[in-house]
Amino acid sequence: MLRHGLQVALFNTLLWGLSLMANGTEHWDVELVYNQAIGLSIWSIIEAGRILLCEPGHAWPSWSRALPLIAGAIVVGWIVGSQVGNLYCGCSNWTFLSQSPRRLRSAIAFTIGASTVATYYFYSRGKALADREKLAAAERDATLARLSLLQSQLEPHMLFNTLANLRVLIAMDPARAQAMLDRLIAFLRATLTASRSASHSLAAEFERLDDYLELMSVRMGSRLSTQLTLPDELRDLPVPPLLLQPLVENAVKHGLEPKVEGGHIDVTAERHDGLLALSVRDSGLGLGAAESNGPGTQFGLRQVRERLHALYGERARFSIDALPDGGTLARITLPLDPPAP
Repeated sequence: MLRHGLQVALFNTLLWGLSLMANGTEHWDVELVYNQAIGLSIWSIIEAGRILLCEPGHAWPSWSRALPLIAGAIVVGWIVGSQVGNLYCGCSNWTFLSQSPRRLRSAIAFTIGASTVATYYFYSRGKALADREKLAAAERDATLARLSLLQSQLEPHMLFNTLANLRVLIAMDPARAQAMLDRLIAFLRATLTASRSASHSLAAEFERLDDYLELMSVRMGSRLSTQLTLPDELRDLPVPPLLLQPLVENAVKHGLEPKVEGGHIDVTAERHDGLLALSVRDSGLGLGAAESNGPGTQFGLRQVRERLHALYGERARFSIDALPDGGTLARITLPLDPPAP
């Protein structure tokens, strides 16, 4: 509001300058006082009325309310501003104007025109700002809805893969299947709570990964070795829930499990060039073998890309590369500050 008031004062000064060019510079200070007093009075009344009359979520009232407001503000603002000017000069502008009907008509027309121009200017700016805010809110709502959809797709995908593993294990080793089922129940109980929130700590993300890898170790036994590295100073950083889960799941299912001797998976978090760098490295069959396993391989990777883009835009990076000695490296870089809500 203060910024608008300063803009009105600047506009009044411009009109005062035009008036001096047309009528001469005699009594320039008196004209400046009248000009500012009338203009600011009209603006103050319109601004107060706008705040009182506009509906929630709108910057301006409807035209059925705005037009009477503007007309009344011009009349009342003229009277109030004139009284301020009269006090300054010790005279009456009404007496002067009434002696010259032509000057009176010009003053009234000038005031109405200037008020209309100023009102339209602020109305247009206010409406444009309100439209931008509505658009931004709609985009935020669409992003949240899309993230919710992506996450709802990810959870059953992970569960179905685990149940498929469990089905195979029941026939092969019932005792291990029972242990795996117990792990699965504990894992789902912890995961469901985390997956319903917009973000959780990086420590919680690593805890869910540890639960999942413990679950997979029941199936793979000594064929699977793991290492999770999370520095203490990064534990409380907020990240989207289950962000790394698809990468770890792909590494196990498509890289390590098909490999006869199994292998190692290493999940690391570190601060790099002012960014949070998350990596999932495995010693499995490699990227080419994983891609040959069909579209299921790409589902989790697509989820990761889409979630990162929806939350961080161009500020996040995701890459997946084949390692020279075999295996795959998936890497995510994020800004350290949380995404905007």
